[in-house]
Amino acid sequence: MIASLMMYQRPELAAAHDRLWSAIRDRLRADGIPAPKSLSQDAEEFSVWRDPELVLSQTCGMPYRLWLHGQVSLVGTPDYGLDACPPGHYRSALVVRADDPREQVTDFANARFAYNQTFSQSGFAAPFWHLHDHGFFFQDRLHTGAHLASARAVADGTADIASLDAVTWRNIERFDPFAPRLRVLAWTAPTPGLPLITSASNDAPAITRAVHAAIDDLSQEDKDLLGLKGLVSIPKENYLAVPNPPGTAELSPPI
Repeated sequence: MIASLMMYQRPELAAAHDRLWSAIRDRLRADGIPAPKSLSQDAEEFSVWRDPELVLSQTCGMPYRLWLHGQVSLVGTPDYGLDACPPGHYRSALVVRADDPREQVTDFANARFAYNQTFSQSGFAAPFWHLHDHGFFFQDRLHTGAHLASARAVADGTADIASLDAVTWRNIERFDPFAPRLRVLAWTAPTPGLPLITSASNDAPAITRAVHAAIDDLSQEDKDLLGLKGLVSIPKENYLAVPNPPGTAELSPPI
């Protein structure tokens, strides 16, 4: 068995994620559903998402629609109460250095773009489609492996612009001392947020009930730390309807 909530994990939120999992785990066990004692937060993401004994994890919409949707069941989508987004949806902030004089996205056509992964909805697909209407996408690209690393690359001048999902950006603003060196140039359109998933062999509705109850009963302090407002149901079809950038449908998963 394995469970992981690694997508928004950072040291300041680790204890709150552990308490959330403990509440979910205890409810699952009370319903006769086996669940691991603790989260595997450092496990490789695809090894977790594709594990036949996956109890619960959070994935990104793009890996879900490219590779995972036939192997897992949706549990629900956390609602982080993001501005200008429907419940359970998110968008990306295109961030640049605060002292960069360029004011329009078209001014960055020849800039260096930092991105976490080509299979990231918020870090790659969302900015691709945002800029598609402006007739370009970044040709000078820096692969960083993580949103936080992309933000740091812009702040320290290694890159000029990055696309960060709104929850990650909110956490950077709260916790990272380099945040004032960045500003939001533009926001992308909202898409369904990062869903919770379980192995297709599990009782997904029972797991959904456990997660609902655990979030509802979480202390207000932990809800505020995690930014959680609740759990919503977004149909599978809504995730699959989000377009992929050209060529990404042929990508192979990392493992």
